[in-house]
Amino acid sequence: MKAMVWTAYGPPDVLQLREVETPTPKDNEVRIRIHATTVTAGDCEMRSLSLPLFLGLFMRLYVGIRKPTRKTILGMELAGEIESVGRDVIRFSKGDQVFAATGLSQGTYAEYVCLAEEPEEGVLATKPANMSYEEAAAVPMGGLEAWFYVRKADIQGGERVLINGAGGTIGTFAVQLAKHFGAEVTAVDSAGKLDMLRTIGADQVIDYTKVDFTASGEAYDVIFDVVGKASYSGSMRSLAQQGRYLSANPTLSKMVRGRWTTRTSSREAIVGGASSTVEDLLFLRELIEAGHIKTVIDRVYPLEQISEAHRYVEKGGKKGHVIITVA
Repeated sequence: MKAMVWTAYGPPDVLQLREVETPTPKDNEVRIRIHATTVTAGDCEMRSLSLPLFLGLFMRLYVGIRKPTRKTILGMELAGEIESVGRDVIRFSKGDQVFAATGLSQGTYAEYVCLAEEPEEGVLATKPANMSYEEAAAVPMGGLEAWFYVRKADIQGGERVLINGAGGTIGTFAVQLAKHFGAEVTAVDSAGKLDMLRTIGADQVIDYTKVDFTASGEAYDVIFDVVGKASYSGSMRSLAQQGRYLSANPTLSKMVRGRWTTRTSSREAIVGGASSTVEDLLFLRELIEAGHIKTVIDRVYPLEQISEAHRYVEKGGKKGHVIITVA
């Protein structure tokens, strides 16, 4: 099969199109013919190892010290069709159209991948009937991360919610989920994304290059700092009493300060990595099929041009998702 092989830590050109062995499913696995996957900022950071020191060390230990050896195909979400099933598989059949997150197992920059029916990392489910493969491929990562934090915040109707970094992989889903639960949503991002954010439900939009929301004097019940770039102390000043602060990409300092905030004040800080289940993915599928959530697609590239897609994502400014078509 064709795959974009991760040959070294470095720039996008370290991704090379090669012929590799097609995987064979184990008894508890399905083999999926991948139709679409994505390129996220996280993929780019992993490829180049542009990570904080402790995370970079962890990745080298997990993937390979000098170069990738244990995991050589990047990509953590997909939509495709099950081509074959292991004899112990119960929930899926050949021909099922599915979407999935593979987590740190990765492997979606390829024509095929094998996943366990109940994977230890990631989740797998039948894809929404009203979504194309390209649209569905973007849900398992950004959608699940957004849902994890929105659920933790327990957003109520009428609450004021601010989402910083609203125009990307996680943020576009977070805006729609917060609106679904009746919140008044303020979306913060660059000027080129503001019109798009209005179309997916944002009540107010802020161009962060012109306005610092932490200095505006406004108070919010929930602040979701998706990109982790807003001042922590400024965010606390903008957070109402009993408010909830969320961060999908916290520094070590924010994690420590967040714990202190939760222990010593009426506010709650929810920081750190997200976790998700199949039930979470099925919940998103229900919302999608009911018309409450959609995928925002910026650009679509074929697998052969994935290095160019990485270059585009690394520049910043993508609106929603960058999709890779495989089959």
